[in-house]
Amino acid sequence: MIARVWQGWAARGADAEAYQRHYETEVSDHLGRVPGFRGARLLRLDDGDEVRFTSITYFASMADVRGFAGDDPGAAVVEDAARRVLTRWDERVAHHDVAVQVSGGTVEA
Repeated sequence: MIARVWQGWAARGADAEAYQRHYETEVSDHLGRVPGFRGARLLRLDDGDEVRFTSITYFASMADVRGFAGDDPGAAVVEDAARRVLTRWDERVAHHDVAVQVSGGTVEA
């Protein structure tokens, strides 16, 4: 399994709330239709006057990542709605092989 990790920042308040709603609705809907999509987490951290969001999406393979991101899987996919409320974001993403997954006390390698 592949973990795709990306970060974006929004001003605290309405913009951060708007980005989180966007992720909960539009992003999750889009991801749910991608073959090989295995789940996602959106992490949120108050960071001074901004909120830092870390998105971790999981795909079965790099081929499935390409199905989501296109020919350059390292390029960030930042939709227009997100660009309107984020102050900045990573242009590139990192891909990691998931080496160990712990769920409910069960370890999967």
